[in-house]
Amino acid sequence: MKTDLTDTTASKINKALVKARRAIGTPAVGMVLTLVIVTDEENAYDALKAAGDASREHPSRTLVVIKRVSRSPRDRTQSRLDAEVRVGVDAGTGETVVLRLYGEVADHAQSVVLPLLLPDAPVVVWWPVNAPLDPAKDPLGALAQRRVTDTYACEKPVEELAARADAYTPGDTDLSWTRITPWRSMLAAALDQIACEVQGVEVEGEEFNPSCELLAMWLADRLDVPVRRSRSAGPGLTAVRMDTDCGPIVLDRADGSLATLSIQGQPKRAVALKRRDTAELIAEELRRLDPDDTYASALRYGVERLKSSGEGDAPAKGEREAVPAPVESAAKAPADRATAQAPVKKAAAK
Repeated sequence: MKTDLTDTTASKINKALVKARRAIGTPAVGMVLTLVIVTDEENAYDALKAAGDASREHPSRTLVVIKRVSRSPRDRTQSRLDAEVRVGVDAGTGETVVLRLYGEVADHAQSVVLPLLLPDAPVVVWWPVNAPLDPAKDPLGALAQRRVTDTYACEKPVEELAARADAYTPGDTDLSWTRITPWRSMLAAALDQIACEVQGVEVEGEEFNPSCELLAMWLADRLDVPVRRSRSAGPGLTAVRMDTDCGPIVLDRADGSLATLSIQGQPKRAVALKRRDTAELIAEELRRLDPDDTYASALRYGVERLKSSGEGDAPAKGEREAVPAPVESAAKAPADRATAQAPVKKAAAK
């Protein structure tokens, strides 16, 4: 059921939600959280579709905030709020409200969103694109327990990771980190099968893929060994090679779907390691609403390395270029940061 409201208010939107629930025979509210999506018209459809698929696992009230651009000075001084209320089959297993903000009200979106939040329920804010540099200080981000960004959608992902580290606040997370959860789990499981010490690691993947950088930071942070970052044609992450005193451990995924795990002295094994879509990533993030300390540690470790290594020149087609990630830079960090988390020899899954 869809209800269109033009030049409306938050009070009228709440009344429309109650009326729509009664019309479809479900007056009770069964949502477990509020998901606020801050996006533009270009990306609203894809973000809303992903949120609808994720709502099958996490029934939620989804508020889509779209700030419309005013073309003339006169339009910028006139505030207007249009809303589209979706309940029932049109909204998955929850409720959806698409908010389009015009004029001055676009600068005060939190005043529109606040009355529409579910009472006594956690709030998650997701920026599919154009996330603020400091999500926790954003007026909408300040309303949430969890703030989800995606550096993969940025023009300069590696530089964006450095900015995320400087502005990190407990509750921040990034879909580029969520994408490597299966890789981290598989590598941790591989190390649990052997009693060997890791001596060095190589992470291979696309040149401007922040997930590759985050995986390299995580391995360097947790294993306390030199980590090399090699470039490939992709897609995404393609391989991780760990040199141990018992022989190499290789997790190789050339096609973005099926990977091969090779451990010295054991037969090769095929591992399902497909690239997941946005709905699966959002569903994973909604499973946990507490701060992700592992992400924070990996992100902060990589700041010095990212600033010192630079982007470099792109390798030739079919050629792999290794970019060293010196672990020594961590030793030069301030003492309070260097001792924030003691390195361990086993990789820990999220």
